[in-house]
Amino acid sequence: MSTSNLDSSSSVTGSADIPRFHHTPFYCEENVYLLCKKLAADGIARSDGSDLFVIFISNENKQIPLWHQKASHRADGVILWDYHAICIQKRKDSNLPHLVWDLDSSLPFPSPLSTYVSETIRPSFQLFSEFQRFFRIVHAPIFLRSFASDRRHMKDTAGNWLHPPPPYEAIVAEDGTVHNLNEYMEMSSADVIKSVGDDTKDDVYAQRLGVLVSESQLEEIFSLIS
Repeated sequence: MSTSNLDSSSSVTGSADIPRFHHTPFYCEENVYLLCKKLAADGIARSDGSDLFVIFISNENKQIPLWHQKASHRADGVILWDYHAICIQKRKDSNLPHLVWDLDSSLPFPSPLSTYVSETIRPSFQLFSEFQRFFRIVHAPIFLRSFASDRRHMKDTAGNWLHPPPPYEAIVAEDGTVHNLNEYMEMSSADVIKSVGDDTKDDVYAQRLGVLVSESQLEEIFSLIS
């Protein structure tokens, strides 16, 4: 992911040790891939990652404002990403809040979903239509089998790196696909679901690219996912 200038688990949240999770600046999609694997391996999530969901945030213009981001140079932490990727953990106990794991956030790590929405997405903040944000929700077990990136999006036309790549080998999907990041990032208002229902929940668990929702539907769909 890249930026633009913006001028015109326990039941205790915020207690995770961030350094235990791998983080390469500007490679949020790979960071969230490794994060899901680590949460499952360490017993913070289910061993198969079935309580985890990867969320890609973007829009047609590849300009989405998010607050409380470490890469921001502003006091309010707002930054304009072309896209971003986070993990949401569905809690077994309905009395516990769903958790957002965002390695690029300055909020407590992890944060309750409601807190993350109000502080990072800020739906009450009136945005111009070109900055409206869409959310692609993908079930983590499907994502971990299907995602691939050869990091071509991080090279300029001469083949030089725009940002230094992670030190490990590029991620290849189980079926041998070497790059499909663009499929997760591409979002259109025409593809946003009209309403949230049981069929939406089923699609999240079945579709390789999950479902695309608006910001007003994000918390609603997680109230239905079991």
